[in-house]
Amino acid sequence: MTEHRNPAEHVDVLIVGAGPTGLTLGIDLARRGVDALVVEKADVLFPGSRGKGIQPRTMEVFDDLGVIDAILTQGGAYPVGAVWQDGRKVGEHQMFDPSETDPDTPYGTPWMVPQWRTQEILFARLTELGGTVAFGREVTGFAQDETGVSVGFASGTAVRARYIVAADGGRSVVRRTLGIGMTGETVDPNPMLVADVRITGLDRDNVHVFPPRGDDGFLAVFPLAGTEDFQVIAQFPEGTGVDLSLDGIRRTVAGRTHLAPEDVTELRWASDFRPRAALADRFQQGRVLLAGDAAHIHSPAGGQGLNTSVQDAYNLGWKLGAVLRGEAPASLLDTYEEERRPNAAEMLGLSTKVHRGEARRGEATRQLGIGYRESSLTEETRPTGEGLRAGDRAPNRTVAGVRLLDAFRGPHWTLLALGTEAPAVGDAVRVVQGPAAETYGTGLFLVRPDGYVGWAGDTEDGLAKYAERFNLGLPNGS
Repeated sequence: MTEHRNPAEHVDVLIVGAGPTGLTLGIDLARRGVDALVVEKADVLFPGSRGKGIQPRTMEVFDDLGVIDAILTQGGAYPVGAVWQDGRKVGEHQMFDPSETDPDTPYGTPWMVPQWRTQEILFARLTELGGTVAFGREVTGFAQDETGVSVGFASGTAVRARYIVAADGGRSVVRRTLGIGMTGETVDPNPMLVADVRITGLDRDNVHVFPPRGDDGFLAVFPLAGTEDFQVIAQFPEGTGVDLSLDGIRRTVAGRTHLAPEDVTELRWASDFRPRAALADRFQQGRVLLAGDAAHIHSPAGGQGLNTSVQDAYNLGWKLGAVLRGEAPASLLDTYEEERRPNAAEMLGLSTKVHRGEARRGEATRQLGIGYRESSLTEETRPTGEGLRAGDRAPNRTVAGVRLLDAFRGPHWTLLALGTEAPAVGDAVRVVQGPAAETYGTGLFLVRPDGYVGWAGDTEDGLAKYAERFNLGLPNGS
């Protein structure tokens, strides 16, 4: 899977890290015709299942990026939790508060896909679009100036890029080189084990939960949808060293369940960690931007880390594209931190509360309510009122036979004219016209490429002026 590129190559965007964040951004830029290169220190994609929960808002993102069919086919719903005690199932545990799929939210519940498989799906889509990942490329340093960034690699090669995006994880070399600090806290001092294993003696119809006993913390075993593997998560007393070997994991499983050591037949991947929440002090410095775990580190309990990271990339992709094509000034990139850092902070707080049992995995964890009402890119011209406002996620509906998620799919802006006439627009904007729609009501709604309402009004007054900021080609009379 290694791609070799000219070591003196010039690219528009260099993305450091081929995890979900970097691959998502690579896809978004590739479909915009941006020359981007993803570089990855490792020789292969990440092999573990760590971030396995895909939240409904991220599924809408994946719909737009053209990977939702593979995500649905190769994943599955979370099973009900079965609580065990003394070798017997003694109760049930609901992983998530119940929710229903409706026309606004076609993907209503979280979906389980092991992280390694999500990355394979994203990698395949990036390759299909002509994008490139160069494996075995370790960044050792970089220097930026007024026109770009020169990046050096351990191999002695270099790349010149107009912008670089750090998607290289919680221990980001790029962030540390910039000297950007992270402010945070230890969520839980107890070390955790996460491992992908093969197990006999447990069904695949349940998540198997073994409550704490004695000094040992809980242990949970998840059947990983679409695979024959199970993910084991276990908590240990503070100060305990976690044995990541097959024998060590066998002892942990056998010591806390009714299973015998030999029932763990294979170890495929393992890691340990201490749950922490941290937020980068800045998301941008000059021509370098931080995304994903390089910008925020979550407890895994709320299933927010991978999802927040994918949505960082989704927010940044269209902005980089507009700037690089000359459709918007470089200052548009300032809105990336403006919009994403407060949302990351909110999701960090939610993850921490879920970990500590202070909040449930409910509506907030689905991330459908995330929005940008306070953003400088948001313009609401209607009188204050209830319901959908500029800055909110544009929900799905069917308007005049058109499913809105289908209309939004692609790198364009979309103008919804509901119960009113649509003004003339340029080729950069897709128009959907029809009667008033539930959730939206009547009016004009200009939807950004990332699926949020940028501008809303009862009439077209002010729409053209707003659109000029992005060179959308609306006539000045509107």
